[in-house]
Amino acid sequence: MTSLGEVFLWELLGTAILTLLGCGVVANVTLSKSLGVGGGWLLVNFGWGFAVFAAASIAEPSGAHINPAVTIGLAIYGDTPWSQVPVYIIAQIIGAALGAVLCWAAYKLQFDTTEDPANTRGIFSTGPTVPNAPWNLITEVIGTFVLVLWIITNPPASAGDTPGVPDFGNAALGYAAVAFIVIGIGASLGGPTGYAINPARDLGPRIAYALLPIRGKGSADWGYSWVPIAGPIIGGALAALLALALPISS
Repeated sequence: MTSLGEVFLWELLGTAILTLLGCGVVANVTLSKSLGVGGGWLLVNFGWGFAVFAAASIAEPSGAHINPAVTIGLAIYGDTPWSQVPVYIIAQIIGAALGAVLCWAAYKLQFDTTEDPANTRGIFSTGPTVPNAPWNLITEVIGTFVLVLWIITNPPASAGDTPGVPDFGNAALGYAAVAFIVIGIGASLGGPTGYAINPARDLGPRIAYALLPIRGKGSADWGYSWVPIAGPIIGGALAALLALALPISS
């Protein structure tokens, strides 16, 4: 039985690695003095996908949620006790902010010398290409619905050994498969909003961006920040409710 302290530690570490590598790939393709500048959307998708793989693998002792939408979805599904949900979410947000700070530290010189410092927010948090809150929200709901439904119906191969977690027998790739799902969501559904599909992944780095001493930085755009929080939570909850209605047996 994992203690709450262990849950906090592993979720914090996992989510920190998630945003360190995820924000890192965006910094690599965005900052003008970086070797990866101009790498494009496909590189960003792959970078985030493998960031999820690394983060989930590290956070395996806590169940590798690394995402409040996943935590809430699993709580609705009955896999995670509601009493543990606040610990998961707090650890995820703090970890996500920490990872973003480490990303900034790794690229400090590139941030200092970038030709467009006002547009560095996108390295840390998401934003819509066409601002329209209701439709941006729908995009995040749909993307997160796909992610959480897949996670619930495809637990890691070791899940069958865990009481209360069904083994559906179709998750041999384990956490590596999650990378493919994230890459697929990004390639197919990420264009409109940058696919947060994770409230902590957006909120933690957005807080870090607001506080970090980045020369000439722009606004943190708090007016939009509720969308990548509410959308993923709604999408995760809907996925869990559908999974409860599916004829799945352990």
